[in-house]
Amino acid sequence: MGFYRRHIFPWVMDWAMRQMGELRPGTLARAHGEVLEIGFGTGLNLPHYPSSVRKLVGLDPLNALPERVEARIARAPFPVERFALFAEDGLPFEDGRFDCVTMTWTLCSIAQPLPALQEMRRVLRPDGYLLFIEHGLSQDPGVAYWQRRLSPLHRRVACGCTLDRPIADLLRKGGFELPELKHFVLEQGPRIFTATYQGVARP
Repeated sequence: MGFYRRHIFPWVMDWAMRQMGELRPGTLARAHGEVLEIGFGTGLNLPHYPSSVRKLVGLDPLNALPERVEARIARAPFPVERFALFAEDGLPFEDGRFDCVTMTWTLCSIAQPLPALQEMRRVLRPDGYLLFIEHGLSQDPGVAYWQRRLSPLHRRVACGCTLDRPIADLLRKGGFELPELKHFVLEQGPRIFTATYQGVARP
């Protein structure tokens, strides 16, 4: 899986996640100040951040498509700093450093989501936001059944992506309140992938 993970999957991921562009501006609209992005990926969020962002720190264990990513960073209107780290392993930042944390289609692939969320909460200011959009467990029992059946196989093919994460429950268990939460099903794509959670979480 090493060659596939390093050289094939990044191209697949970049193509697939470009299809989600229209959902990014609404998710990131409240980002401001110094922002920590968990799951920086190939930098697809960069053009969608508002002018209120002063600096972005991107976290991702996979250094995917470096030349393409560097070109996207060069076009960003704010400085971007990157760390190749797993969020659940402990973040090298002091408590309350960030005004905002963002996470877009990322929680599905974090091996230990609760420690990762607890770290996000720790480095977020008490009055800060976690802005997120994720796919996860369907509210349709029939779809949820197939998500659970197929998730072990999908994790292997999609480098850790899990189909049946209960997103809202995980955020609450990780120490966040959810003053704003939308749940909807995307119109395009197989239903095991399209149950979507979008919102704002607070420590």
